[in-house]
Parts: sequence; structure tokens; C-alpha cells
Amino acid sequence: MLEKLIKQNNVTICGTGSKVMFLVHGYGCDQNMWRFITPHFKDTYKIILIDLVGSGNSDEKAYHSDKYSSLAGHADDIIEICDALNLQDICMVAHSVSAMIATLAAIKRPELFKKLIMIGPSPRYINEGSYFGGFDQKDIDELLETLDANYLGWSSAMAPVIMDNLDRPELAAELEASFCQNNPEIATHFAKVTFLGDNREDLKKLTTDTLIIQSRTDAIASIEVGQFVNNNIASSKLVILETIGHCPHLSAPVQTIEAMKSYLI
Repeated sequence: MLEKLIKQNNVTICGTGSKVMFLVHGYGCDQNMWRFITPHFKDTYKIILIDLVGSGNSDEKAYHSDKYSSLAGHADDIIEICDALNLQDICMVAHSVSAMIATLAAIKRPELFKKLIMIGPSPRYINEGSYFGGFDQKDIDELLETLDANYLGWSSAMAPVIMDNLDRPELAAELEASFCQNNPEIATHFAKVTFLGDNREDLKKLTTDTLIIQSRTDAIASIEVGQFVNNNIASSKLVILETIGHCPHLSAPVQTIEAMKSYLI
């Protein structure tokens, strides 16, 4: 079972600490996106890195659209890995859509998770009534249509928007390359699950102590969204970094690490 899970999610274990930190990447990315973060925690934590099924170097054959038609499929994978490795009191660090995957895992098995750190989370990308998600339904429909018709073109256009930091084009180039390594059919399906999902009510069920890390300027998950997440998780703290872009763990790792360490003391 463990061998199967390790292959399925390309599980990597490093670090020599007695505590456990489990990191999960965002849409279109892989575990390499954490490379600036993990060295600063490896002496204190045993670090678990994975690629979500369908991303990075995971086992593409394990991706079944019915299982992963909601984020719960990925949440179940995380729980299976935790059980197989006999992990306890986990600090879960999750970026973007994986913040909601981690939320679902922590709701289902709260005893596993001691802390949850969300980077750029969003429970709902579409504006609805008084809720501001950042995008109109039309925007998301057009985004998904473009992605479906021309995934590589979408990747090229969206990477600079997501990453921002236009004075550092190498960051957007890395994100685009990460997008392009994934199977377009799987990536398109995962995009629909991500951008059409609604996990607002799940936030209220979360009992795990949570830190929300939010960039001051983020085209994907705005401060308003971060504040909504903070207001709807009973035990949570919001830290706004004076950074730009949706991936501060790549573009501003020093500030991200400082926020994490201040919270984990």
C-alpha cells in the first residue's frame, strides 16, 4: 500500500526533525515549488512533499475523473498517505486550491492535523451575491473555454498574471513550464474542479488552528478573499505580506518563511 501511494503521489520525505510538515502545491505546479521553503524547516521537521495525482511526477494512470471530480479525492489521498506513514500532529502547508484540499482533509480527520498554513487560499473564485471571489461567471467560463481549446496558449498567457513580478520574467517562465509538463486533458479537468468549486461552507467546519498568508496584490486570490477565509475559520490568523503575485513562496520566500516561523513558534 505504501509503495503504491509513494509512486502515485511521488512522495518525497526529507528533514531530520521530530515534528511533521506536509506541503501540498497549487494548481499546475509540483513539489519543486517548495524548494526555497523546506531548507529552513528541515532541522526541526520531518518534511513530506507530494505531487497531486495528475500533476508533476505523480502516476498519471492513477487519475480518474470520477474520483477527482471534486477536491475530496485529493483530500482522501492526503489522509491515506498520512495513515500509511503513521503521521501525527501534522503542520499542513497548502498553496492555492490545495488550501481547500487540506481543509477537507482536516475536517474529515481533525486529529491528524495540528496546524494548517494556507498560502493564497480561495474557497470560491466566482462572485456571488455579496461574496467577492474576484471573477464573474463569464470570466471563469471564458478562462475554461480558452484552456480547453489551447492549453499551452492559456499557460503562456496566465503564468505572468498568476505570478506577477513582471520585472522577474524567469518566475513566470518557471510557472509556465510547470503548467506545460502536465497532461492537458487532466489539467483542464482539474481547472474546472478548481475554478467552479465552492468550499465556503466547509470553512466553518474547520477546527484546526490556521494561518492564512496573503500577498498584498494577488490577481487570483485578493485580500477580500483572504479576509473572508479568516472570518469563516473559527481559529485563524490572517497575515498580509507586502508582496505581489499568487506564489509568494517562490517570489518572496524570505517573507513567507518569516510569517510561517512567527506562527509556528
